[in-house]
Amino acid sequence: MIVFDLACTEGHRFEGWFGSSGDFEDQRARGLLCCPSCGTSEVTKAPMAPAVPAKGNQRQEVLPPEASRPMANTPMPAEVQKALAALAKAQAEALKHSTWVGDKFAEETRKMHYGERDEAPIHGQASLAEAKALIEEGVPVAPLPFPVAPPEKLN
Repeated sequence: MIVFDLACTEGHRFEGWFGSSGDFEDQRARGLLCCPSCGTSEVTKAPMAPAVPAKGNQRQEVLPPEASRPMANTPMPAEVQKALAALAKAQAEALKHSTWVGDKFAEETRKMHYGERDEAPIHGQASLAEAKALIEEGVPVAPLPFPVAPPEKLN
């Protein structure tokens, strides 16, 4: 799944999840997209500034053990816990039909973007340099909000 930031002609911004960039273009051309705030079907991709981790999508690989981490001395409010649980559930659902490609993510995504292989939902790892290069090429990618364990590391 690909997440795009979208905007309507009235200036409202919102997110949309698509199987591919082609799916977005197809739905837009057929008038199937509409702004949830005002209902207009004049929707385009909004500029995105993704937060791409340095390596992969596992927190322990992003920060060295000695790095400081944001902390709080009280439990998170129930609303935050509920929102995080919903986000984790949405990510799990989105990845249910996605294939793990490990460190071949940049290569495989680029092949799909340029039509060298069939499009399919995939997830994996990419270095910061690889992610930046993909974004600069216009290849739609997005970081995952929660760590994903490679299949070989699952019980």
